[in-house]
Amino acid sequence: MINVPKFPPEYYDKSRQIFETSLKTLGAYRSWRAFDPGDSFSIDERYAALPALTKIDIRQHFPGGLVPADKDIEAGIASGEISYASTSGSSDAFRVTNIWNQKWWDASERASWKLNAHATKFATGEHHEAILVSALNTGPSSDAEDLPFEKRRLSRFLYLNEKTDVSRWTTALMNRMIDELDIFKPVVLEANPSVLAKLCRYAAAQNKKVFQPGLITLTYEFPSQLHYRQIKRVFSSPIASSYGSTETGYVFMQCEAGKFHQNTNFCRVDFQPLKPEHGGARIGRMLVTTFDNPWYYMLRFDVGDFAELDARQKCSCGRDAGYIVSAMEGRWTNVTLTCEGKLITLRRLDDAISALEDLDEYRLEQSAPGAYHLFLVSPRDDKDKLSKEAKEILKGIYGAEADVTITYEDFLKPEDSGKYALAKTLFPLSVANYLDFK
Repeated sequence: MINVPKFPPEYYDKSRQIFETSLKTLGAYRSWRAFDPGDSFSIDERYAALPALTKIDIRQHFPGGLVPADKDIEAGIASGEISYASTSGSSDAFRVTNIWNQKWWDASERASWKLNAHATKFATGEHHEAILVSALNTGPSSDAEDLPFEKRRLSRFLYLNEKTDVSRWTTALMNRMIDELDIFKPVVLEANPSVLAKLCRYAAAQNKKVFQPGLITLTYEFPSQLHYRQIKRVFSSPIASSYGSTETGYVFMQCEAGKFHQNTNFCRVDFQPLKPEHGGARIGRMLVTTFDNPWYYMLRFDVGDFAELDARQKCSCGRDAGYIVSAMEGRWTNVTLTCEGKLITLRRLDDAISALEDLDEYRLEQSAPGAYHLFLVSPRDDKDKLSKEAKEILKGIYGAEADVTITYEDFLKPEDSGKYALAKTLFPLSVANYLDFK
């Protein structure tokens, strides 16, 4: 049994406004009018009757079908109010171009800071912030040569990395990052968890002292328990995971107590649970509707991620507006299946794999039903013992008959997007087969 979340009255006002505007005036949602059961139903019921907006839909209707008719896109770009922004999806199917409204994005981010006590304390909007991510995700890019500090310092931000393939970092480059953290002294360090973990493995191995920011925010990727363990060897700073997307802004923020709180001022979230045999009512995918972005209307956008709802919808931090999520479960593209065809989220796999000692990195690829290939990076000498331990873990998750292959690598390469995939199937799956639409 899951308690019903609490939403402020303006949440429903905004939900109704964007629902009516989108269905009545925007081309991307014209065909959705047939799904609307009408004014006699509650706004939640009307939302639930609609399909999900996908990246395929965005490409099909971009930009005119998603922008109000009274907005002049060319004029908005000329004035600098908006621009085009491309996402770095894991494949061409997941890459899209979006309308970028910096003012709206910044307001969404500021609202999310209020959901974490450390962010409220340290993030002022004028604070120094260091960013450590793949150059494919954001920031200046240069693989041919190292960029000087001045070319990576943009306003209050310092981009520590300009390389597109972080697996190829040199020791000189990592030493530069550590030195620049001490020089720049960021109040907040925003990082891709796998990238920060890589730097921390090096710093720990070299016994290097690293500057401690007021807050570390993890973004862009699912943060593995391995990442947390490696980061905490080097940093004592509080860590919070920030969840959102280019299309939807800041959707959830992890509070100081560890739970995730919905940014209700800037988005609506509709939750679609998994079928009981695949996880049950508390675990499901999230569809996000954006609020107050005058240029870009995202209605029930499938962000591609799963979450586990807190059953009580209560948190010790005292915040109670909107959905409260116990944990992020990972992306749909990172689910795998047991030998019997039951869905395994990335979080469930990661919790099990992270029990292995002295493991630096991993990636699990499921090539076919019942066939699993685990790639490991580890400094352990007893590889035979590690392989046995890993196989026992995987067979415990996927079934005793699972065919498990283990390969050791010196390092793992990121995906074409610049992000790391901890798990994936190499055959197509349809999310609709696993959701409980009742």
